[in-house]
Amino acid sequence: MSDLTKRLDETAKWLENRIGWVPDVAVVLGSGLGALSDSIFDKMEIPYAEIPGFPQTTVPGHAGTLIFGKLEGVPVVCMKGRFHHYEGYDMGTVVFPVRVFFRLGVRNLFLTNAAGGVNLGFTPGDLMAVTDHIGLWADSPLRGPNEDELGPRFPDVSKIYDPELVKLAADVARINGFNLQKGIYSYCRGPAFETPAEIRALRVLGADAVGMSTVPEAVAARHMGMRVLAISCITNMAAGILDQPLTHEEVMATGKMVEKRFSGLVAGIVAKWGA
Repeated sequence: MSDLTKRLDETAKWLENRIGWVPDVAVVLGSGLGALSDSIFDKMEIPYAEIPGFPQTTVPGHAGTLIFGKLEGVPVVCMKGRFHHYEGYDMGTVVFPVRVFFRLGVRNLFLTNAAGGVNLGFTPGDLMAVTDHIGLWADSPLRGPNEDELGPRFPDVSKIYDPELVKLAADVARINGFNLQKGIYSYCRGPAFETPAEIRALRVLGADAVGMSTVPEAVAARHMGMRVLAISCITNMAAGILDQPLTHEEVMATGKMVEKRFSGLVAGIVAKWGA
């Protein structure tokens, strides 16, 4: 057993002893999307600072709390705040919680994020199911010696975002009375927003949305054989599309505006996913 798997198991064992059960789905909440946690019942909240091995989040809109409970009757663990490479963390630290969830026994990962709209047909407030990603600029969380206990050296990521779950998400959105966009998410390192030239290049490459998270966690989860679904909240149009500066405050405000629709979508998906 490697040093990493020992640390993962120590943290997983600590959480198991604290809660006494294994969640069906792990949910990671992006910037401004933390209100979903209000829909979780019978919950136990654990600050990251109390969890062995967990780093601390430094970004406004990321509370830094792990929440265990039931969402629509389904046992879940919810990360209210994630870790980013741009905060100074290496990729192993960024994906540490996802790996802990796997060692705890969780096999389903639901990622959410706030993203900039690259597709000119999108508008702020749209929700998008990620069907694929462009992660060419991301340092891989799998770099270095392979952790054979977690997964293979060269994992297949051709269907990293489960097509059945994407369809499920679209069906739930339709039931809730709105159309769920589908598209390709491009990872960029941040923390500066992208330049207009970079956005034009990403559009040529086929990107529909751009953000600074999600891809590392998705790759790590797929490496371990977890089922992955990711939903982007389009909180702003990317650089150069509108003649206005980009701000994190706009990201937070749009997340607040769509929180009811977003929470209903996530809860509906989890209810059917965990059934």
